[in-house]
Amino acid sequence: MLPVLVGLLILVIYFQVRNAAFLSSGNLVNLFVQSTIYILLGMAEIWLLLLGEIDLSIGITSVLGGAVAVILVDQQFHWSWFFALPLSVLVVTGIGALYGLIVVRLKVPSFIVTLAGYMTFQGVLIYLVDSQGTGGTITVHEKVLYDLVYGDVTPVWTWILIIAGVAFMGYRMIKFDLNRRSSGLVTDPLAFVLVKVALFAVAGVILALIFNTNRGSFIPLRGMPFAIPIDIGVLSFGTFILTKTKAGRYIYAIGGNSEAVRRAGVRVDRYRLLAFCLTGLTGGIGGLLYVSNLNGVNDGPPSTLTLYAIAAAVIGGTSLFGGRGKMIHAVVGGIIIASIYNGMALLSMSASTQYIVTGVVLLAAVTIDAVARRSNANN
Repeated sequence: MLPVLVGLLILVIYFQVRNAAFLSSGNLVNLFVQSTIYILLGMAEIWLLLLGEIDLSIGITSVLGGAVAVILVDQQFHWSWFFALPLSVLVVTGIGALYGLIVVRLKVPSFIVTLAGYMTFQGVLIYLVDSQGTGGTITVHEKVLYDLVYGDVTPVWTWILIIAGVAFMGYRMIKFDLNRRSSGLVTDPLAFVLVKVALFAVAGVILALIFNTNRGSFIPLRGMPFAIPIDIGVLSFGTFILTKTKAGRYIYAIGGNSEAVRRAGVRVDRYRLLAFCLTGLTGGIGGLLYVSNLNGVNDGPPSTLTLYAIAAAVIGGTSLFGGRGKMIHAVVGGIIIASIYNGMALLSMSASTQYIVTGVVLLAAVTIDAVARRSNANN
């Protein structure tokens, strides 16, 4: 991830030099919120990219799930958010399971299945929104759904959450290093590990100060947006599954060589189906934050959201060829995409320029991945 992080640093320096407002606390918090949807949908794609599969409809199906939540909590139906929000996530998870069944049982390529799903569920989304008789736009009227993005944790709880997160990650880093040493495995020097923990702690303190700086114009506005802990929660869940469970190890192995894993007696189709369900689950959560950020949903579904999801995963370092990737890659890639759009918006650059730059960055990431795989194969 080092080249990716260096690229992100170059972007930050460039935009800050061009516009001093880029690194202001208000803009940085706004950037983190903007990156949320790219991060969550990027993590959704990673479940399938690790298998060498892909979901071309995750942008539409996630928004469809968000639309279900918006409609159910609307004044017409009066559902409690406690039931409406989980149901919307289950809808997208069910769509993912349907894709998985078609791919696994009927042996249809995921590219074709999800492309058909993209067109089908785009129509379903348009019909669902238009049938409510609100002129093609439905606004969020439920506070909990609205606050997923626009609500903030108190400054005190911001410090508590960040300190707890830094302490936990520091403990994990040190424990991982000590376990490898006790097993006689090759590991980094202990001083290097301690430096990483220290840098992680410094980054946590900086983030807490950014979040707790008043960014309001008329009323005080401080604290971490709720979207950030949601991202961290999904990241932690996905990382745990991939690194600490049998299912995660099998997903990596299947992406590397599915036939070898099958011959070893592993029920490959079961874990492929699980990955499709996890894609839907993660995408469903992303859909809730998407409609919260827009404060509603309309009958003009986003046509590029899936592409940005794939770009976030690949730019962050996940391979399109399967077998290699981490959930943290979607976080880095999502922040890079949000930084490009945020910085260019501050510089009043045209939409065409934003598309071109994002496309070039994505092509560079895929090229680096292909060259790295070819180099490893030759070695």
